[in-house]
Amino acid sequence: QVELVESGGGLVQAGGSLRLSCGASRSIPGINHMGWYRQAPGTERELVAGISGAGRTNYADYVQGRFTISGDIAKSTLFLQMNSLKPEDTAVYYCRIHSWNTGNDYWGQGTQVTVSS
Repeated sequence: QVELVESGGGLVQAGGSLRLSCGASRSIPGINHMGWYRQAPGTERELVAGISGAGRTNYADYVQGRFTISGDIAKSTLFLQMNSLKPEDTAVYYCRIHSWNTGNDYWGQGTQVTVSS
């Protein structure tokens, strides 16, 4: 069973930065998409940023220009650089890796990001 582990969350003041990391307990074959999602209390989990196996990235409008996603397919690792953080970015952030090889979605346990005003 593959496990994803996120790190890098925490408490930061508005305008500050955090870098989230996500690593797999073992290499995942056939990765075709990786992404960061977030879920605030009382809301549904939503895609924040994604990166395809070919390196194409996409972002939610509300993080465009502030967040940068990067990843290493070969190492099954994923990162999210978050700058100019706002209180509304407060949420639990989850990483997800999809493998076309196994057809599985792998999710991390989540890391809390809290932005104070």
